[in-house]
Amino acid sequence: MGFYRRNYYHVLSCMVLALIPINGMASSGLSSTFYSTTCPKALSTIRGAVNTAVAKEHRMGASLLRLHFHDCFVNGCDGSILLDDTANFTGEKTAGPNVDSVRGFEVIDDIKSKVESICPGVVSCADILAVAARDSVVVLGGPTWTVELGRRDSTTASLDDAETDIPSPGLSLDDLISAFSDKGFSAKEMVALSGSHTIGQARCLVFRDRIYNDDNVDSTFSESLKSNCPESDGDDNLSALDETSPAVFDNGYFKNLVDNKGLLHSDQELFNGGSTDSQVSSYASSATTFYKDFAAAMDKMGKMSPITGTKGQVRANCRKIN
Repeated sequence: MGFYRRNYYHVLSCMVLALIPINGMASSGLSSTFYSTTCPKALSTIRGAVNTAVAKEHRMGASLLRLHFHDCFVNGCDGSILLDDTANFTGEKTAGPNVDSVRGFEVIDDIKSKVESICPGVVSCADILAVAARDSVVVLGGPTWTVELGRRDSTTASLDDAETDIPSPGLSLDDLISAFSDKGFSAKEMVALSGSHTIGQARCLVFRDRIYNDDNVDSTFSESLKSNCPESDGDDNLSALDETSPAVFDNGYFKNLVDNKGLLHSDQELFNGGSTDSQVSSYASSATTFYKDFAAAMDKMGKMSPITGTKGQVRANCRKIN
């Protein structure tokens, strides 16, 4: 009996050890130390370039964060959003949620050029997007998190998937919950990720209907926006998603929702008598709670269907396949 017991525990311990990540390797095939030997200055190089870009234009922090989100929600975090159109496929840049909206491509180009100069052919564009998003949040005063690395770049993109997979600013709460659930996120994680709207701006085109037609919007707030967003003109005019602190990553977005001052219809749906009201109130009361949940949700989002190993490629130019 002792022999069998000893062997049982030996086998069990081996099984447990097999489940423990080794050398920072995550279950997604990514690793926090992926570039430690192949490009040890990669992270500091990306951080320096992001800090410079955001210092030049605070809005760029939100743009880089949004690039990562729009990349990951379309067939995973694979850098496909960065690809220009080719004779073989139409890229994602002209999809409805992206056209005249996503930006920051030149900053990614600059980061890629700097990284290539020190480690040619090593650091993927998909990883640059993930790290740049984190660094953008940090430089604007938000939380940090460990970015798992080792993503490789896609060799194609999908206009059709970009049209359908990115949540619309006109969605109801139920539709938001469903859209995020389709990507593996809980309602709680959806609310936390929506907090990224504490920075950045939106076009009149996407919030016009809210300020003129929604009945759950603060009247003073809506009137203040109408001069910059008339009923039949000014589609590209911009307003801050968080009017109270547009260049600081804080919990002001949630405080705005409690006051019925969400800029987008989908924003205010998070606090409109539904199942997520209490979570919005919690975040409005505690930036610490929001930061913790946001960082965890961003870590999870960054691991959406990455290309790893020998699949895909490491693009030399983020805009085109090698």
